[in-house]
Parts: sequence; C-alpha cells; structure tokens
Amino acid sequence: MITVENLVKEFGSKRAVNGVSFTVQRGEVLGFLGPNGAGKSTTMRMITGYMPPTAGRVLVGGHDVAEKPIAAKRLLGYLPESAPSYPDMTVHGFLSWAAEMRGLTGAARVDAIRRVSTLCFLDNVLQQSVDTLSKGYRHRTCLAQALIHDPDVLVLDEPTDGLDPNQKHEVRQLIKNMGRNKVIIFSTHILEEVEACCSRAIIIDRGQIVANGTPSELKARSELSGTVTLRVHGVAAETVRGKLANVAAAGKVTVDGDTAYVNARVFPRNRAISGELANAIARVVAQEGWSFDELHTEEGRLDDVFRSITMPDTAKSGA
Repeated sequence: MITVENLVKEFGSKRAVNGVSFTVQRGEVLGFLGPNGAGKSTTMRMITGYMPPTAGRVLVGGHDVAEKPIAAKRLLGYLPESAPSYPDMTVHGFLSWAAEMRGLTGAARVDAIRRVSTLCFLDNVLQQSVDTLSKGYRHRTCLAQALIHDPDVLVLDEPTDGLDPNQKHEVRQLIKNMGRNKVIIFSTHILEEVEACCSRAIIIDRGQIVANGTPSELKARSELSGTVTLRVHGVAAETVRGKLANVAAAGKVTVDGDTAYVNARVFPRNRAISGELANAIARVVAQEGWSFDELHTEEGRLDDVFRSITMPDTAKSGA
C-alpha cells in the first residue's frame, strides 16, 4: 500500500531526510521512531503529499503522490503534528466540514460523523466549539477528521500527544484494532507505544533509517537480550559468581549484594545458545540448594537499542 523510494528532503544546505526507503503492507502498524530533529515529521509530510520531496518518490496504493496526488490522497487519512482546526466551529461542524471535503454528503456524512464520534469518544462534546475543548479532546477531534472517510491508509504524527494515560490507552487500542485491515504509520518518541500496538518499527536518525524490524527483532539487538537474571538469598556473592561462571553456556557474570541477597546477571557466551542458559542456571540453583526469588531471561529493551543507535558517540562516552 505504501512504497517510499530513496526519499530526500533538503532545506537549503541542510539535508533533513537522506535516502529513506521502505514499504508498508495492509495489516501492518508501523511505528516511526527517532530523536527530535531526526526527520520523522518531514518524512511523513512527504508521504502525504503535504510537502514535495527534493528527490525520490512515494507511492500510495500504486499512485505516485507527486504525479497523481488526488488518487493517492483519497486513500489517505492524515493527523499532522500540532493538527490545526477551526476554533470557532463546533466539533460537529468541523467534522461535517471535513466529511464534505472528502466528498461525503447526506446520510453518508451523518453516518461518518456518528462513526468517528464513537471511535474517538467525542459524543459528549459534539456541540461544543473547538476552542473550548481541552487539549486531549481537541487532539481527538483532529484524529476523528483523519478517520472521517474510513481511509485505507493512516499517517499519524504523534497521535497520543497531549492525552492523559487513559486516553493514550484508548488511542493505542484504536490504532491496534484498525491496523488489522488498514495501513498505519505513526510517529512517536514513546517507546512503550511501539510494544503496545506496532507490528514493525523503523528508527530514523539524522535523516537516515538506522533500524527496521519487529519490536522483538529490535529488542534482540539489546546488550541485555538473552541474559539471565538471578536473585539468591543467603549465599556469598563470590560463591554465586564462581558457580555461575562454570556454566558452559555462560559468558560474563556480574554480581552485586551481600550474604542477605545477591543479584546476578549472566550473559550468554553465544546468543545462538542463549535459550540453554536459563535451564543450565536453574540446574545449578537446584544442585546447590540455593534459595531464590527471581530467575528469568531478559528479552532486551527497546530504550537500550534506541539509545545505542541514536545517541552521539560523545554522549555515550560521557554517560
């Protein structure tokens, strides 16, 4: 449904987006991640045709956004960053206008407004003017306009910005449910959102894609992926270290604590055999008769991966 080919955007001498390419299929929810200024919003503006690229092209449903903008944009719903609205309109009036702009009239327009009002929890504010809404309701109103024509493709820039925790949960669930039969791209800097509703994620940094994969695949790149954490009571730290270091599948072993309790982390000698490590450690614990209250394998952490990829080398060395 979406094909992005070697997309470039230059602002004077600054290259904000530098050769970005990826595809998104129906049924995928793609999280677009990156630090501030990485090129996320610029890329999404080019995908929607809001901003022309310096080079490269975007296809939406097979239509070139630059050459066939109307055909491409009929398939698109777009929630831009800091989405604009008309503050003097009521919510119902704004959605009615958005529906009309999308070619919906009569009963179809009425049904569309009813549908998005329910989806975005706007029923109790439909007759309020937009300028009287809280930030969260205003953002949901703008999300509703992106959904008004039930598009096949949704491009959402920071869709949970300004929402409280309950509202964020509602929007994440909405994105996850809609993603079963649509194409959804949404930018975020909140890593928990990727695990909550994305089937795939792309990390962009300084205008280039630096990672692309499922949340599980990205977490597997974490230094902690495959490590085993163990918490033991009543055993000396050096005893724990010595016994765990002798496990065939173990690499580096770190311990801290005292005889009251010891926290140990065991890194696999080889990630290809990391699945064997927890079982081997469990056998040691049983053989030694250690009392423990924690033994689990780490799946990795997205925040570790994100920092390792996007943090400047100078900041890493000073951390």
